[in-house]
Amino acid sequence: MLALSGTWSVVITALLAYALGLVMGGMVMTALKGGADLRNTGSGNVGATNALRTRGKGFAAGVLLIDVAKGVIAVWVLPRLITDEATLQSLLAYVAGAAVTVGHCYPAPYGFRGGKGVATLAGVFAVLLPAALPLVLGGFALVVILSGYVSLATLTACALAVLHVACFDAAGLGSARGAFVSAMVVLVVWKHRSNLRNLVAGRESRFENARIVHRLFRRP
Repeated sequence: MLALSGTWSVVITALLAYALGLVMGGMVMTALKGGADLRNTGSGNVGATNALRTRGKGFAAGVLLIDVAKGVIAVWVLPRLITDEATLQSLLAYVAGAAVTVGHCYPAPYGFRGGKGVATLAGVFAVLLPAALPLVLGGFALVVILSGYVSLATLTACALAVLHVACFDAAGLGSARGAFVSAMVVLVVWKHRSNLRNLVAGRESRFENARIVHRLFRRP
C-alpha cells in the first residue's frame, strides 16, 4: 500500500487508472492471436462488437473479458493500493472509474483512437453500482434480442443506469454517484454519436442472429 492522501492520492490514482485503460482488449487479443488490427477492419473500433463481427465469438469474448476486467480492477484494487482510509477509497473509486474509461476511449499512445467504453464501464458499474446490474443488463439483452442493434441496446442500458440512480438509489442524481454515472453515460453516448445518426437514418448494422423473437415469429 502506498498510503497516500490528499491531492497526490487523486493524481496517482487517476494516472494509474488511465494507464490501465490503455490495456485495450482488442490490441491484446490481436497480439496473442495475430491477424489484422481491429482499428483497420470492420467499423475500425477496438471493442468487442467489432471483434465479434470481424474475428468471431472466441476472439470477441477475450476482448470483452479484458475490457471488463480492467474496469473492475481500477475501481476495486487501485483505491485499496493507494490508501486504507474508507472515505478516501470511495472517492478514489470514482476517480479511477472515470480515468480508466477515459483511458480506454482516448488512449494517448494510440493517437487517442480507442473504444467506446461500454465494456470497461460495465466493469466499473459492476463494482460501484451492483444493484443496477439486473435492470441495466436485462434492458440491454432485451433490446438486442428484439432488434439486433447493439448500439441501441447500449444506449438503452445507459438510460436505465441513470434511471436507477434517479429512482431507486437513496443518494439520487444529485450525489457524487449520480454525477459520476451521468458523466460516464454522457461520454458513452458521445462515443456512440455516429451510431445514433445511423440508427435514425436506418443504416446501422445489426446482428440478425441475435433477433431471437423475430426468428421465432417470422413466417417460413
